[in-house]
Amino acid sequence: MLDIYLGNFALSTISAKLPEAYAIFDPIVDVMPIIPLLFFLLAFVWQASVGFR
Repeated sequence: MLDIYLGNFALSTISAKLPEAYAIFDPIVDVMPIIPLLFFLLAFVWQASVGFR
């Protein structure tokens, strides 16, 4: 049952479209999920620069 739910959820998120009024923001919305990973990498680079104190 859970597998069916997760499968439907994955399909609905992949095929989700913004309304036409917001179509100009499509490129920004495509990049937004990557932003938390960039903060994680920034924290790693910061710690590497200070010697992992």
